[in-house]
Amino acid sequence: MSSQPGVHALVRRTHEERVLRALREGGAMSRGEIGAIVGLSRSTLSEITGHLLQRGAIVVVDTDAGRREGSGRPAERLALDPGSGQFMGIDFGHRRVHVVVADASHEILISGSTPYHDDTPWAERISHAFAMIDRLSAEAKVHFGALQGIGIGVPGPFPRPPAASPRPTTGPAGRGWADGLNAAFTDRFAAPVLIDNNTRLAGLAEAISGGNGGGNGVDDLVYVRLSDGVGGGLVVGSRLVTGSAGLAGEFGHVTVEPDGTECRCGKFGCLETVASVPAILRRCQELGVPLADLTELESAVRRSHPVVDQVLRAAAAAVGRVVGVTAMSLNPAKIVIGGEITRIAPVIVQQVAATVAYELFPSSAPGPAVLAAQLSHEAGAVGALAALFHSSPLLVGYPEADAWPTPRHLTPEGVAHGRSH
Repeated sequence: MSSQPGVHALVRRTHEERVLRALREGGAMSRGEIGAIVGLSRSTLSEITGHLLQRGAIVVVDTDAGRREGSGRPAERLALDPGSGQFMGIDFGHRRVHVVVADASHEILISGSTPYHDDTPWAERISHAFAMIDRLSAEAKVHFGALQGIGIGVPGPFPRPPAASPRPTTGPAGRGWADGLNAAFTDRFAAPVLIDNNTRLAGLAEAISGGNGGGNGVDDLVYVRLSDGVGGGLVVGSRLVTGSAGLAGEFGHVTVEPDGTECRCGKFGCLETVASVPAILRRCQELGVPLADLTELESAVRRSHPVVDQVLRAAAAAVGRVVGVTAMSLNPAKIVIGGEITRIAPVIVQQVAATVAYELFPSSAPGPAVLAAQLSHEAGAVGALAALFHSSPLLVGYPEADAWPTPRHLTPEGVAHGRSH
């Protein structure tokens, strides 16, 4: 059962969100006008607005003296502080961290990323994130006094604890968790933290945005991201699926070559050893085409290099076989392929689509649409924001959902409107 302080904090956050929503939708208002909308007592509303003013979530913009009739002291009019970052989404990838910050109206205020090496210790990764957040907030004049929550995506399988256990701050040995990751952000920003697999969060962002089909959401979707690793996410029956232990969607560790290369997970021939960006570059080098990075790969694709095309098609066919089996099991409406490499090499999505079509059961019904992701490296961070907002029916039953506010939808396209990149 929740402790009494925990219950009070939850009630306060709920009241705060109601006040913030009223100001977001109605603009500047007096406390009396806010109270008439949210239905809080004068004393409770005074306490809530006092907290929000103290933390910088709202500001006093003027008084109602110009509109007031009769005598009496003019009432202050309150409004959202446009420079207040309310929600923070962070994606710690294998080789970079990406951050997006949204205000109370869910508009992206700042967005940016910074690289690091794959073997960078987690303490340094966190330091990189903090330094970038400080730089972006200074450049855009955004402050975090009213931060309501922080969503963090991390790479690798993310086993969930039993329902009766607290969320851990460390994960399986060698799988990308840092001791104290949760505590580091909680201590720095004094805000609640939600942590999940970054690729699953990216899949959530794609599903909420319509899976490249418009913004109305997708009931059944399979998401695969090809990046420094290979991961995925599943939406089934309008629900984000985590699995009994939180390992749903780990496509990257499905065996596709039993005698293949050793994977970072300890197995051999995982999809990640064939279709991740490092694996594709390595295979090109083995076949005599030395490509150092995605920039050189893009150049080779533009030249229609036959060896590179062969490697890309082979990798995409392996992805197609794995998601084809998944599609046979789940019958999704859409399969979304993410990762920057899909923009550089459209043949990947084309080959995945062709392989999936071959793998599916012959039927007169159309198969799933296979599409490139709308979002690239920011998808995990945007998905982390979406997980905080809990506005989507995809998140019904999501672990610890009752501990978070329920504002309206985040539009992933809003990333493009951020003040910094």
